[in-house]
Amino acid sequence: MTQSQILDALASETGLSKKQIKTVMEALTDLALKEVKKSGEFALKGIGKLVKVHRKARMGRNPATGETIKIKAKTVVKFRVAKAAKDAVL
Repeated sequence: MTQSQILDALASETGLSKKQIKTVMEALTDLALKEVKKSGEFALKGIGKLVKVHRKARMGRNPATGETIKIKAKTVVKFRVAKAAKDAVL
């Protein structure tokens, strides 16, 4: 679904305007990003959670030249799907 399709579906389901739904979605996104940065995770019940994970430094290979390179350690954000969502889809 595109963002406008999501807005249409939620607006018809809730009776709120598309503008109100868009404001709520933007606020939820901002809240999720702030919470992941601060505490390391943000959960949406029944859907999944965003988790901040630290990746260790490792050796990799440049696919163009075949040269071995060192990849620095970094922090990434991963999404872990909830069991309820997996069961509903499968």
